[in-house]
Amino acid sequence: MNQKTSSTLLTEGPIWKKIIAFAIPLFLGNLFQQLYNTADSVIVGNFIGSDALAAVSSSGSLIFLLVGFFNGVSVGAGVVVARYYGARRIREVQKAIHTTIAFGLVAGVLLTIIGFVLAPQILVWMGTPSDVLPNSITYFRIYFLGSLAFVLYNIFVGILQSIGDSRHPLIYLIISSVVNVVLDLLFIAVFHYGVGSAALATIISQFISAGLCLRRLMKSPDDYRVSIRKIRFDFSMLRQVISNGLPAGLQNSIIALANVVVQSNINSFGKMAVAGCGAYSKIEGFGFLPITCFALALTTFISQNLGAKQYDRAKKGARFGILCSIVMAELVGICIFFLSPVFIAAFNNDPEVIAFGTRQAHTVTLFYFLLAFSHCIAGILRGAGKSTVPMFVMMICWCVIRVTYITIMVRVIPDISVIFWAYPLTWALSSIIFLIYFLKGNWMYGFEKKAIRDPKDP
Repeated sequence: MNQKTSSTLLTEGPIWKKIIAFAIPLFLGNLFQQLYNTADSVIVGNFIGSDALAAVSSSGSLIFLLVGFFNGVSVGAGVVVARYYGARRIREVQKAIHTTIAFGLVAGVLLTIIGFVLAPQILVWMGTPSDVLPNSITYFRIYFLGSLAFVLYNIFVGILQSIGDSRHPLIYLIISSVVNVVLDLLFIAVFHYGVGSAALATIISQFISAGLCLRRLMKSPDDYRVSIRKIRFDFSMLRQVISNGLPAGLQNSIIALANVVVQSNINSFGKMAVAGCGAYSKIEGFGFLPITCFALALTTFISQNLGAKQYDRAKKGARFGILCSIVMAELVGICIFFLSPVFIAAFNNDPEVIAFGTRQAHTVTLFYFLLAFSHCIAGILRGAGKSTVPMFVMMICWCVIRVTYITIMVRVIPDISVIFWAYPLTWALSSIIFLIYFLKGNWMYGFEKKAIRDPKDP
């Protein structure tokens, strides 16, 4: 296969066609990723019960707390690769790719150890209901035995997407999603292995998708081909990857930490609230699909075009991506608003579980456009190498203010709706700040002077 069929330069051709063509496979990939994640909850909730569903749900924030940091660093690596690829500096592309994989190998091992050892203590600290705790610990520990696959898969996908290939990650994700659902049904519905087998099915399918991505990269054109013998740290390149990815990684982890605090407050309302809100969170993931796909597409588009010094094209693409994302996110939000009782019932038909999940959906879904705007601006800024800006904005709005609001208000008004309203309120605040920053054009300020000058300054 030649290079044109395996990668896409986003620096040429009609802007809207390039962004849409790149975003559609991302959308479908995220769709299957969400189906992949949702399968555990649907099958567990229907075949084992609400207690098991609560156990899986209570682990979600904690999983993202540990995984989110390394995923953020992967985003930073993708920015570096895309910038050099857009500038056609192949030697630096090779260094960035192999350094990032070396980082992923080390990170995956560390995450396995951290997740397995700390699981019980953190789940207790979160106030996980005692009748849910044993299953939560089991699910969490088995899940993190697959940390190496999760980290490497995200790195491989980041590399492929950074050079414009969003089609192959989609194919591999579809394959792993099918494997995950089949194994879930086999382990739980047929063999009755329990909640831990849902995590086992997930990590097996993740290893398959990571292996397929690696195989693809090892057979790619020379520009970005992976060679096992070349996997090592280039410390100059590692500094670039870390400087671009660390803010996103810290942001993910701190937001996840805030969500752990939020989850601990939800836990205080009992296991039915945990199950209902956990079911809604899976549905919410589908609502976020247009948001995440356009944010990722914008990061790659901006990175490649700034690397190629196509500044006007970067600005036009940013405006187009934002508009598409907020319109699609709001349409999906309206659908979820009206259909949420049916969707929640698919996870568990207990009336109390349905009531909690529907209540959360009716509070937040009509505000998805705010989340879309914030994520798109964050994606644009990361592509422009200004990842510290979204880090601070989201840390302040989505962490400090959100946690402070919930901590105070839930004691004044002991109603779970107080927790639900924390999301649209903090989304609105971050959107206002991002809008001011974007309209001032600060994300492009001085970039011409910082355009690629040498291999050590992407």
